[in-house]
Formats: sequence, structure tokens, C-alpha cells
Amino acid sequence: MPDIPSTGLILTGGGARAAYQVGVLDAVASIRRHSDAPPENPFPVIAGTSAGAINSTALACGADNFDTAVGGLVHIWRNFRAEQIYRADSIGVIRTGARWLTMMSVGWMIARFRLARPRSLLDNSPLDMLLAKLIDTRRLKQMMHDGHVQALAVTASSYGSGMHVTFYDTVKDVVPWTRSQRIAVRSDVSVPHLLASSAIPFVFPAVPLVIDGRIEYFGDGSMRQSAPISPAVHLGAERILVVGAGRMHEPVGERPLSSEYPNLAQIAGHALSNIFLDALAVDVERLQRVNSTLGLLPPEARSRTSLRPIDVLVIAPSKRLDDIAAKHIGSLPAPIRALLRGVGVSGRGDDARGAALASYLLFEAPYTRELMALGRSDTFARRDEVMAFFGWKPRSHRTVPPTEYEAVAAE
Repeated sequence: MPDIPSTGLILTGGGARAAYQVGVLDAVASIRRHSDAPPENPFPVIAGTSAGAINSTALACGADNFDTAVGGLVHIWRNFRAEQIYRADSIGVIRTGARWLTMMSVGWMIARFRLARPRSLLDNSPLDMLLAKLIDTRRLKQMMHDGHVQALAVTASSYGSGMHVTFYDTVKDVVPWTRSQRIAVRSDVSVPHLLASSAIPFVFPAVPLVIDGRIEYFGDGSMRQSAPISPAVHLGAERILVVGAGRMHEPVGERPLSSEYPNLAQIAGHALSNIFLDALAVDVERLQRVNSTLGLLPPEARSRTSLRPIDVLVIAPSKRLDDIAAKHIGSLPAPIRALLRGVGVSGRGDDARGAALASYLLFEAPYTRELMALGRSDTFARRDEVMAFFGWKPRSHRTVPPTEYEAVAAE
């Protein structure tokens, strides 16, 4: 029987957009249950960035039962409320967001008062408590010891050194790698690493982490992430499923354009889209070019290079998540809506402005459920590709009952 190639999973960043990933994972779990797939965790190598790092770590810590781990993520994302991620009450918003906007406008007059200097637009202390409650990172060592998962990697970006850092843990003897502006550090992955990786710039505060014996402050791992697929390759993945949080390519045809000067929310949304989305498309194209080049080499020449072909399957939203977010801005708590109006988020649906920024902060069930449904739909539409990627064949001798979420989604 041929060896099964080690399969990696890449979950990219995107704040609330990461709900799409959970829909994809739930569909993969369903396809797996209805196939001849082996019972063990299908992703021995898992790597994530930003909100994708949180989903990745939850999967790795529950790798002894893939369906249960995915089911836990489904339950959380189906019932999300913004207040579970950041302070959404009036007092919390005034202490952070309102003060932050004040500093931007008249900060030059009160800069001498250090206590008046907010660290971020929003206070994400509720996320700290949620992660401590829901993800037991101490299980990761046991999962590795028992052979359920081989490696986990999460990434963050250092504001001090400017380096993009991949924190990883693995059962194998993987030497930390160094590339231009990015390094790898072997470390026990913990809740502070997840908070750092998901600290969206300006929106959430930087997180202190110890690296090389000194403290550095880190922010979202999507910043300066030039090669998001790289960690899984370094950790031994021979084929990789990549789940994006935004369209890889825009559809043909013109989109409505505005002649108005862009407001702060529109500029911030555009900047975040550049941080979270563009690097993935470039890295996938780079990997595909390497695969094509290796395919042209004769076997002898290929044996002399350290490069190896990597089979990659990319699943990304078939619809613009900005447009979906525009429909759900009203789901946000009133203090958050007021804060976002202060930076230019306004309107709903086709008349919404600044929906791109809102799409990263909409941790509300109506929005996350629609993204999950899209993830499931996009994945089931490519069922044959998913089956071929894993080498699974349909199971015909018995019917697997639907999960609770499958039953709800079918209604």
C-alpha cells in the first residue's frame, strides 16, 4: 500500500471572516464521513494566522476527534456575539474607541497625558477570557504524543523588530528556519500567541511575547506575511488545503464606482484587505510556478534540488464578503455602530460605505452563519476535487446520519 502523503491545513486571517473557514471544515468533515477516509485526523500539519490561528489551534488540541473539534467550532461561530470578542458596551467603547478617535483629532493638545493614550480602537479582553475557557493548549502535547497531530504553527508580526515570526511546535526534529524578514521559533503555543496573532492592527492592542529572552510586542500575523503557505511546507506537509477568507480573484465585469473622496473606514478596509488577502494569492501562484518548473525537470535533475512539488487545493469565498457584511451591519451592538459611524461606516446593503472594515469586526451570528453556509456551499460544489485531493472514495454500503449542524443547514 503506498504511503499517504502528509496533509497540511492552512487557515488564513480575517477577523470575523474566519467563519467561512468553519463552514469549509464542516463540509470537509461531512464529505469525509460519507467516504472511505481513514478515521484519524486528516490534517497532521496545521498552520494558521490571525483568527485562522485560533481555529487551527482548536483543531490541533482536539485532533483525537476531528468531527468533535469541528463541531465545537461550528457551535461557537453559529452563536457568536461581538461582546465575546471585544467590549461592545458604551463604557468599554468610550474607554477605547471614543478616546482613540479623540486622540486622532486633538491628541496634539493632550499628548502629555500618558493615561489618555489608548492602545487600540477596541478592547479585546473578552477574547482572552473566551480562549482561556474554550481552548486547552496543554492538550497539544498529548495530541502529538499520541500521534493525532504532527505539528502546529501560528504566526505573528513583531512591531519592534519588524520580523514576521512563526511560532511552531512539532514532534519532529524541525530546525527553525530563517528567511528575509521572517523567522521561525520553536515554542509551546499558548493563548497569548493566539491573541498576538489575531491582534488586528489599530483595532486590537499589541501583545507582549518573549522571544530570544526579551519581550517584544506583536500584532496580527497577516502583516508582512509574504509566504503564508511556507510554515506547512517546512513542517513536512506534502499536500496542503488552503482556506482563504476572501475572493482570490475578482469576477469579470465592472463594479459600481464612487466619485466621492474615501472616508477613513473605506481606507482602513482597503488596507486590511491588502494585509489579509493579497499575500495568499501571490503565494499560491508562486507555488504553482514551482510545481510547473519541477514538472519540466528530468528525474535526475529533480533529485539534486531541495524543492519538491506540493499539491495544493485552495477553497476561497465565491462571493464578496464585503457585500455580505453590508447586509448585517445593523446586527452590531449600538455602541459599536456609533463608533464605526465615527470613522465612516454608514448605510446598509448596496448603500453601505465602509463595509470592508465592518466585515472583519462583525462577530454576530447572522453574519457568521451566512459565511459558514457559503463555506459549506463552496466546498460541496467542489466535492469531487476534495475527494480527489485526499484520495477518498464514496462510501456506498451504509448511510451516515447527518450531524446536528447538517440537519439545521438542510432546513
